Amino acid sequence: MRRTAPPRPLTAVLALGLALGALTACDTGDTRPPHPPGGLTAQAGSATSVHVMWESAAPADGVTGYQVFQAGRLVRELPADKTMVDVTGLAPQTAYDFTVRARDAAGNRSALSAPARATTPAARAEDHRAPTAPPATTGRAEGPRAVRLEWAAATDDTGVSAYDVLQGGIRIHTTGPGERATTLTGLQPGTAYSFTVRARDGADNSSPDGPAVAVTTPPDPAQGPGTAPGAFTATASPGTVDLAWTPPDTGRPTSEYQLYVNDRPVTVIQFGSGAVPAGRASYRLTTTEPAGTLWTLKLRARLPDGNWGAFGEERRITLPG
Repeated sequence: MRRTAPPRPLTAVLALGLALGALTACDTGDTRPPHPPGGLTAQAGSATSVHVMWESAAPADGVTGYQVFQAGRLVRELPADKTMVDVTGLAPQTAYDFTVRARDAAGNRSALSAPARATTPAARAEDHRAPTAPPATTGRAEGPRAVRLEWAAATDDTGVSAYDVLQGGIRIHTTGPGERATTLTGLQPGTAYSFTVRARDGADNSSPDGPAVAVTTPPDPAQGPGTAPGAFTATASPGTVDLAWTPPDTGRPTSEYQLYVNDRPVTVIQFGSGAVPAGRASYRLTTTEPAGTLWTLKLRARLPDGNWGAFGEERRITLPG
C-alpha cells in the first residue's frame, strides 16, 4: 500500500497558525470579540462525568479555541475544531452548570454562552454489566446537511444513563436516557453516512453498537453536481482488497483520490495522464494485516480547484485468511 508523505506535526502547524493569526490580528487592530457559542447542552454520561456540546462558530468569527467552565471555573480548553468534551471527576447525584466561550487569534474572548445544567445519577457499586445494544436504528435525511436518527431502547440491570451516537466509529453526539431520537446537523451534502448507537449506564459501562444505519444526504442545488465518488465497492481476498467506484462529475477527468481506512488517510491513488478512468475506476491494495481484521473504507476525489470533495459511501470488510 503506497502511503503519502507524513504530515507536519499537528502541534507545529497549530502553533504556526496561531502565531500568524495573532500577527494579522495585531496588524489590523482586531478588538472585536467572537459571538458567544450557541446551542450548549450538557448530558450526564455516568455518575462521575458529563458530556458538554455546543455549535461550531461561524467562519467569520475567526475562532481558534473554546474555554469550558463549570460554575465559573475553567475546566477545559479546546481547539476550534472540537465542539464537545467529557468533563470527568464529578460527584454522583450532583447538579452542575456549564458555560462555554470562544477565543480568536487576537486573544479576544466572547461573552459566556447561555448555561446548561446536568445532574449526575447515583453511583452503582460493583456494576460491571454493560447495557444491551439498542436493538434497532432508523435514519432519514432532513435536507442536505441534517439527518434524523431514531432507535429502540436498550436495557440495563441498573438503568441506562445515556445514549451515544457514533459515525465511523467516533462518538459525535450524546443524548439522555429517555430520548429515542436526535437530529444531527452540520453534515455534508450529497454524502453517505453510517451511524450506530450504543447505550451507557451510571458506572460508564458501554453496550455494543446497535445495528448500523446508512443515510445519504441529498445534494445541495446551490453547490452544483455532487463531488463524491459513486457506487464505491470493496472486495477482500487473501492478501488483497479490490476497490471500484464511479468518478464524480467534476467537469474534467479526475485523476487523484484519497483513501481512508478506519477514519485515517492511508494512501493517495493517482492515475497517470494516459490512464485516467473515463467510466468505472478500480484499484487493488495489497495487505499483510491478519485475518479477521475489520476495515472501514471511504474515498474522496481531488477537485479541479485542488480541494478534496465529499466522501462517498463507506464500506466495511473483514480481511480473510
